[in-house]
Amino acid sequence: MNSHTPTPPSGEDRRGFFRQAAAVFLGGLTALVPLAAGLLTLLDPLRRKAGISGFVHVTSLSALPEDGTPRRFPVIADRVDAWNKFPRVPIGAVYLRRSGPLVHALNVTCPHAGCPVEYRSANETFLCPCHNSKFKPDGGLADVGSPSPRGMDTLEVELRNGTEVWVKFQNFEAGKAKKIAVA
Repeated sequence: MNSHTPTPPSGEDRRGFFRQAAAVFLGGLTALVPLAAGLLTLLDPLRRKAGISGFVHVTSLSALPEDGTPRRFPVIADRVDAWNKFPRVPIGAVYLRRSGPLVHALNVTCPHAGCPVEYRSANETFLCPCHNSKFKPDGGLADVGSPSPRGMDTLEVELRNGTEVWVKFQNFEAGKAKKIAVA
């Protein structure tokens, strides 16, 4: 019978192992720093909200008819979409209506299916050409049996310097009875 007792590793072998383990650990940690920075840069647009926030200058008060007739205006603003920034592009449109010193704003998008609504001055109604939803001049539903689940979406308006019309523009989900902002 051959009895062989293993010899314990020498101190030099153990130190070499710990040096190698420490080098692998520190090398991996060093590689994680640029990897984390790259991932944060790549995913940054997903964490940001797209679109615009706040009020956008649309027109001057003198451009609105004093008789309360709605008039359509494009909304022009800087648009940020993921990694791209598009300066001064159309992001939507609004109907503005002057009522004495007040200005009312309606999003031109039909709340039923998202089609652009047209104003018909002959019968003073808004009409959606896609499914014939009709709206009153204030944006409310004109027909009880309308396919639209709600009236046109109202938007906040600010008058600045007494002559500038600013609108807090946003879009809302189509086909829903509740007014839910699109992110």
